[in-house]
Amino acid sequence: MIAVAMVVARSAAAHHSYAMFDQKKSLTLHGTLKEFQWTNPHCFIQVLIDGAAGPTEWSVQMDSPQSLYRRGWRPRTLKPGDKITVVIHPTKDGSHSGRYVSGTGPGGDALLGD
Repeated sequence: MIAVAMVVARSAAAHHSYAMFDQKKSLTLHGTLKEFQWTNPHCFIQVLIDGAAGPTEWSVQMDSPQSLYRRGWRPRTLKPGDKITVVIHPTKDGSHSGRYVSGTGPGGDALLGD
């Protein structure tokens, strides 16, 4: 009984909420990939967006590496310097971050959804 309670508690703690993202809004970012982080519990895309005052770095949260792998993503799917477009659900607080929805890679090919 104690083992079952520990597994349930660990599963609940490992799950993350997406409440910080505005699921009713979408934002399209065109920029240059700074880094593709293939990490647990979530992968991240760091993308630089050119602006009048210089580039702004956006952090785009994705699903876990295991989940992305099942959809065809690999650690080298994106490389620093790639010109990409990503569609995100932005954070509600207006920070330069969001939740990945879809994207287009450097060759113009669609990136699989998250």
